[in-house]
Amino acid sequence: MPLSRRHFLRASAAAVVLAPLAPSLAACAAPEDVPKVEFGAKLPVPPLDAGTVDSAGGSPVRTFHLAPQAGTHEFVAGKAADTMGYNGAYLGPTLRASRGEKVRVVVENRLTEETTVHFHGVQLPAAADGGPHAMIAAGATASPEWTFDQPAATLWYHPHPHGNTEKQVGLGLAGLFLVDEAAPPSWGAATLPHEYGVDDIPLIVQDRRLDSSGRITFDPSGNSIGTLGNSIAANGVLGAVLPVTTQRVRLRILNASAGRWFRFGFADHRRFHMVASDGGLLAAPLELDAVQLSPAERAEIVVEMAPGESVMLKSFAPDLGRVNPADAFGGGREFDVVRLDAATTLTPSAALPAALAELAAPPDTRVATSRSFTFSGRQINGKTMDMNRIDFTAAPGGAEVWYVDNVNAFQHNLHIHGVQFRLLDIDGAAPPPERAGWKDTIPLMPRERNRLAFRMPRYADSQYPYMFHCHLLTHEDQGMMGQFVVADGSAPAAAAGAAGSAGAGTGSQHAH
Repeated sequence: MPLSRRHFLRASAAAVVLAPLAPSLAACAAPEDVPKVEFGAKLPVPPLDAGTVDSAGGSPVRTFHLAPQAGTHEFVAGKAADTMGYNGAYLGPTLRASRGEKVRVVVENRLTEETTVHFHGVQLPAAADGGPHAMIAAGATASPEWTFDQPAATLWYHPHPHGNTEKQVGLGLAGLFLVDEAAPPSWGAATLPHEYGVDDIPLIVQDRRLDSSGRITFDPSGNSIGTLGNSIAANGVLGAVLPVTTQRVRLRILNASAGRWFRFGFADHRRFHMVASDGGLLAAPLELDAVQLSPAERAEIVVEMAPGESVMLKSFAPDLGRVNPADAFGGGREFDVVRLDAATTLTPSAALPAALAELAAPPDTRVATSRSFTFSGRQINGKTMDMNRIDFTAAPGGAEVWYVDNVNAFQHNLHIHGVQFRLLDIDGAAPPPERAGWKDTIPLMPRERNRLAFRMPRYADSQYPYMFHCHLLTHEDQGMMGQFVVADGSAPAAAAGAAGSAGAGTGSQHAH
């Protein structure tokens, strides 16, 4: 059985002391001032791409086309920055499909370097997941396909080349992937704002580290959590303004930053309702005055506006747990993100429902396979990523309970590919309600243990692995990642294209 919390901390004290010190010491340098930004540029809305449906083979397939490519983009007027984008110079279109549909994404790599496209939060076969074993060479094309079988949610896509993810995501390779229910619900979610670009707005938020020429720069060794920028872009624009024409507006917020935490709320501290997290709708609207997101987390919120008013969506100083000083780890700072300007006359919106969805229960932990993971420095259970090592093999659809400990004095987070999970408790206490829904990414605060439960993907594949890793992109690039395969049998398998044999399992496993 896993160690108790008290015994775990006693056993891991040495690991805390021996965690990498150089990055932490570098983190104590005084942070740069937040640059003054004038708000006035209209918030761009990524184009909505519903793909094309082809029924030539008898079974309809919704096909999308993505072309990662180089370009230039102006964060600062008159100063062009080298960037990357999908089907354009920066970011990518919002893809949209429905539950039950078979989809295909044709990826034509127009970059001069190899890349992948990972479908973050999507429950799909490992061969289509777009992890670091699914590299697409410059000039090559790949066509992953799968059938959506998960609730409506705000998902996203981005590259996942091992050792080069921070650069490619940081230069702009990211976009949303929305999945809808097959038929509009007759209750609950049916009354949520849902007209894309009008009262249902995608909001991709990134901190940018810009030099004096307005170009994106990186500093992965500058502190313990990687590159931190003090310019905040919303859908690629600094100082963006969202014109609001309806009484209520739904914001689908993605923290697409490499390492910065955001705590989103409004400058006047008005209350709003969170209606969905990573994996889809919450059971009921959750009234909040702020919601905190670590890198890769999503939250859908609905805010009510009055005719003619303006209000700033901000990031307040995030709660980073026991870190000290907070400034050294991306805390202690507030940022203006996007200003909402309401028209003098607003179209009425339906009232929010009392209930949104019936959430499926997590698997019974009493019959689950239990695994323990310790996050420290740039390692998980004392190991860094090895493309030739499969850390463990799991049964298709098998129930799992994971104990995940961060023994560092700074924050990490956890993303698991191919699944949505439920956070059961943090140090034995119930999680905050905004993390009580289905999740694919959670924060790992300093010296905390998180316990979560889920079912493994049902797709058996002994060749292609799924990843689990810290989604602070510097940590990920530097090896804070493991991999597992879902296959019948219990013997570890070799990863796709691996030159060597599988190593010993990373997860400490306990059968309940």
